[in-house]
Amino acid sequence: MSWTTLLGFGHQGWGDELLRGACLSLGISISAYLVGLALGLVGAVAKISRNRVAVSAAVAYTTIIRSVPDILIIFLVYYSATDALRWAVSLAGLTSEFQLNGFVAATLSLGIVQGGYSTEVLRGAIVAIPRGQVEAAYALGLTRRQTFFLVTVPQMVPLALPGLGNLWLVVLKESSLVSLIGFTELVLAGKMAAGATRDYFMFYCAIAFIFLVMSGISAMLFHALETATVRGGRKS
Repeated sequence: MSWTTLLGFGHQGWGDELLRGACLSLGISISAYLVGLALGLVGAVAKISRNRVAVSAAVAYTTIIRSVPDILIIFLVYYSATDALRWAVSLAGLTSEFQLNGFVAATLSLGIVQGGYSTEVLRGAIVAIPRGQVEAAYALGLTRRQTFFLVTVPQMVPLALPGLGNLWLVVLKESSLVSLIGFTELVLAGKMAAGATRDYFMFYCAIAFIFLVMSGISAMLFHALETATVRGGRKS
């Protein structure tokens, strides 16, 4: 059977499965990236705060994330979260063989990993903003919250975009790790196709090509976003 048939759509081809896997990989990556941004923003604010407990918690979080292998965190979240939810269900007097959804587990685990790295990227961007900007905002009567969202965040985004773009490419590639908990994303779909047809080289090359296309489009989008924010900053 020719490679065009195997990679095609329909009954004989595996194109449908690969496309579905690619969409799931993108969905996991986007969800995890957003979770990571939220955690990273909280962690960055905690690191630059004057609260020692918040600083210590943020430092411990980023240290653990940068020290523990990502796949181990995926396993910990998948299995420990399932056990925790089962325990909570049992406390409510219910009996259920609860299993954490693969998509949710993948999003949480990769999001937690991304949060650790996003914390450092966002913290560096915030620290790079001249202190006089914040002091001027306070002098004008703005509250801490108003200063953060009206002064700090608009200047933080252009500074953080290059690092955040790199983190997006990382989480896009790391979405393949969730195949180890049985979630059928792009890599597992390709592996199943390769196993069924015994044409490993072709399908693994196809997977690599799809990731290359997604990464290339992502890089172009982030570059356009960076250019737009720089131009917007100059005009303002």
